[in-house]
Amino acid sequence: MNEVANKLECVFGEIARTRMAGVPILNPSLRVDAVGFREWEGKWIGVLVTPWTISLVLLPGQNAPLTPLTLDKKQVWHFPSGAYEFMGLNEPEIGTCHMCSLISPVTEFASHEEAVAVAQDVIIELFSAQTSNDELGTRIDDARLKGEAISQQTLSRRDFLRMPFLGG
Repeated sequence: MNEVANKLECVFGEIARTRMAGVPILNPSLRVDAVGFREWEGKWIGVLVTPWTISLVLLPGQNAPLTPLTLDKKQVWHFPSGAYEFMGLNEPEIGTCHMCSLISPVTEFASHEEAVAVAQDVIIELFSAQTSNDELGTRIDDARLKGEAISQQTLSRRDFLRMPFLGG
């Protein structure tokens, strides 16, 4: 594990033991885990699993600082899979970082391993080229017009997750 991920785990582990202790939305099966952190455009990006959320986390690099964001500000970051809106966080031990909550609360995960598997899939999909919603919608509509079941279509996990938003 790299130093950035290790530091993130230490800081959020302490938050879990102190500020978040006893909060009803915590999943006792989960622990703090920094998953898939890698360098991206001079910064660090990865997925943070905690007992209360699974989030994308963007941390500054050595020569690539992040702009601090106030509570009312958000920053959109563009990845190969699309644009994601991040909120700011400033923890003294890690400094400024940007976070994008993906799943919260995380009460439906039966095990830590299940949550980490989702986090690993997320980081892979984050850097996968995006299939546009229009293209997906067209494929689904074509299948319906032909009387084919949507289950017969080849759908990526991202496509499957987008279906409810497309009326599928």
